Amino acid sequence: MAHKQVLLREDIDNLGARGEVVRVKAGYARNYLLPRRLAVEATASNVKQIEGERAALMKREAKERSTAEGQAEQLRNLTLKFERKVGEAGVLYGSVTSMDIAHALKEQGYEVDRRKIVLREPIKRFGNYTVPVRLHRDVTVELPVGVLGEGGVEVDVEALEAEAAAETPKFEAPTQTSE
Repeated sequence: MAHKQVLLREDIDNLGARGEVVRVKAGYARNYLLPRRLAVEATASNVKQIEGERAALMKREAKERSTAEGQAEQLRNLTLKFERKVGEAGVLYGSVTSMDIAHALKEQGYEVDRRKIVLREPIKRFGNYTVPVRLHRDVTVELPVGVLGEGGVEVDVEALEAEAAAETPKFEAPTQTSE
């Protein structure tokens, strides 16, 4: 496999921070990093240029971090509530996704990109959750999210599961009789 040294212009999860020289596969660099201007080839002149820009990068980094910390303080006092239809055993008919959370935040006056909401999979059951929102590489806030029944009714999931279990007939294996 051919590899290539690139200099990162932006922070990339699971790869590196802005200003680092990393070794990646040539296809990843050629098809993803370079066209999106997330990285440049790690030539001597590019490294020298980035070293010259390092002071401006540090200043920009500090400003982004302080902005993220201010926004995190505001988000810590916020709780989001979602109302969804419920089916059997507390399962939602529609799930709550990172896009739904970003939209709810926008309605409250907070501009957060949905890719910064770290939701491994959509929320498909009722209850209270904490969803991490990564505002900056070093600033993550835990956002409380509540999923309620239609009309704002809190659903007792355990009671629904017990009711569903009582309604479903249990299968009993036939007994063998000896003749």
